[in-house]
Amino acid sequence: MSNRVVCREASHAGSWYTASGPQLNAQLEGWLSQVQSTERPARAIIAPHAGYTYCGSCAAHAYKQVDPSITRRIFILGPSHHVPLSRCALSSVDIYRTPLYDLRIDQKIYGELWKTGMFERMSLQTDEDEHSIEMHLPYTAKAMESHKDEFTIIPVLVGALSDKYLADPSNLFVVSSDFCHWGQRFRYSYYDESQGEIYRSIEHLDKMGMSIIEQLDPVSFSNYLKKYHNTICGRHPIGVLLNAITELQKNGMNMSFSFLNYAQSSQCRNWQDTGALTVH
Repeated sequence: MSNRVVCREASHAGSWYTASGPQLNAQLEGWLSQVQSTERPARAIIAPHAGYTYCGSCAAHAYKQVDPSITRRIFILGPSHHVPLSRCALSSVDIYRTPLYDLRIDQKIYGELWKTGMFERMSLQTDEDEHSIEMHLPYTAKAMESHKDEFTIIPVLVGALSDKYLADPSNLFVVSSDFCHWGQRFRYSYYDESQGEIYRSIEHLDKMGMSIIEQLDPVSFSNYLKKYHNTICGRHPIGVLLNAITELQKNGMNMSFSFLNYAQSSQCRNWQDTGALTVH
């Protein structure tokens, strides 16, 4: 029996964000220094997974709310962009590498999830091809650096999770999602002319969805998606979070959620433009 430690490399470093540890650290510190920790300690955050050029400053608003002194396990829920999943998938590695420092997967929690029979394993190739989880690793490492030997991560390509994990105050949930992807490339062209320019229509559509998420109502969120078909790529992880919160609220736990920032990677003005909107 082998005790070899298997690592996932930071496969998007050098393209989606810098591969230089010192440079990455300086960028993250810069973005975090510009925002306030108004909602600490957060139990769950929604943050984007675009390249840091587009979303680094926006994501800082979410990660500023993380309290490393109480967080011991970080569930990172990301949508799958490359392989179809009928359920959720766990990584097959032990360590996720970042340019800052390595992050350890919690094999105890992984074992509990695996025993449910609801999970599959993703291959190393699938793991390294996917960016939705990786884009949260440097920010996770930075937010937790003062307690870097005292926490583990639980990365999941999403299907479902038990609400018991959300109930534990030492667990943090990171939900990976951009919002509207608009234009020919994404085959999405919803446009409410009463809002003015296309990018204003997109903003109105997104903020409608954000308002529903803030109400913590999974049924209304599902109905919103059915009505407008907004291309929110993390809709499944968001749905998982909302349903888990609903179960906890039935048992008397009071939770609230609020969006702190909204940004667009570009302002669409015609059908040829494309824009991935980033929120947390």
